[in-house]
Amino acid sequence: MTRGTIKTWWLVHKWTSLICTAFLLLLCITGLPLIFWHEIDELTGAHVDAREMPAGTPNLPLDVLVQKALARQPGHVPLYLSFDDEQPTAYVTTGPTPTAEADEMVFDQYDLRTGEVLPKQPEGGFMDIMFRLHVDMFMGLPGMLFLGFMGLLFFVAIVSGVVLYAPFMKKLDFGTVRRTRSTRVKWLDLHNLLGVVTVAWASVVGLTGTINTLSTPIVGYWRNTELAPLIGNSGGTAARYTPGAIQPAVDKVMRAAPDTRIQFIAFPGVPFSSDHHYAIFLQGNTPLTEKLLTPALVDARTGAATVITDTPWYIKTLLLSQPLHFGDYGGMPMKILWALLDIATIVVLGSGLYLWLGARRRPASDHVREVRAGAALNEAIPAE
Repeated sequence: MTRGTIKTWWLVHKWTSLICTAFLLLLCITGLPLIFWHEIDELTGAHVDAREMPAGTPNLPLDVLVQKALARQPGHVPLYLSFDDEQPTAYVTTGPTPTAEADEMVFDQYDLRTGEVLPKQPEGGFMDIMFRLHVDMFMGLPGMLFLGFMGLLFFVAIVSGVVLYAPFMKKLDFGTVRRTRSTRVKWLDLHNLLGVVTVAWASVVGLTGTINTLSTPIVGYWRNTELAPLIGNSGGTAARYTPGAIQPAVDKVMRAAPDTRIQFIAFPGVPFSSDHHYAIFLQGNTPLTEKLLTPALVDARTGAATVITDTPWYIKTLLLSQPLHFGDYGGMPMKILWALLDIATIVVLGSGLYLWLGARRRPASDHVREVRAGAALNEAIPAE
């Protein structure tokens, strides 16, 4: 590479890294416990199990659960009905209006067989705080989009770091950590080594995290384009829930798509549905299709059902990126691998900040000469 090219790449790596480092450290630190969210809930007792009952005990009609939830919250309307993957329980979300904000919603868990309300854990605990910091820093959509931009900067920092690492590797064997040199040199070698080891994982997690921050505009775009011809125009007034309407709608959809199971139901007026449809989202039975969702629309006025057999690539990308971001594909072994790589990335970010603080007074020309000589990646190494 020419001197000018190296200088450009070095400046790109320096500034993209510096801008996003603090926020990436926040995301890595908060993301670590989130990898084991379920296991932590089990240990702390935050996860509530349904009581044991004889095998084959039938479930109640879903409308019974919805009616129980509405009885507990007079004046509310149903928003969502979702299902636990591991036990026979369902979650009913209600709110004062279909467009209620998150802090106005009430979220209760019910036993599908008895209609019993399971005890609710106090909100605002450690895992809730970690989740909000990781997702939007308690800033809602603006916070999500900001963190998504930080994810893009992180990806640019990774690419520029790999470009600058190539001449460095011409002088040293892969994995070399010069333990006999100064502390700064050892940290530089460790920074480079861990950076290369984690490059693929960090790229995947950074990009999937960025995609996840765009979930609201992506779903909105899908609704306004792909779903618009199917849902029609209702004049902006959400249809009211009719008692007894959900179970027949679900039965009709399951007859049309027998090799699936229901993941969640969105009631009329909420972002995942239209103003006059029950949107029933189905999952497949294979390791891949269980991560994807197939929506079925049931007209709340006529009962007519439409199963959408395919979703656009950007919706599939969003759905696949969510479990991949937290390592939810391969059970505990993959979670442990994700955690180890997360810790390694924290070391990379911290060591990069340490190296910059030690070299911030040196001009870019010094770093360029050293990179061209294969003596450093992007930080100066003091003479011994």
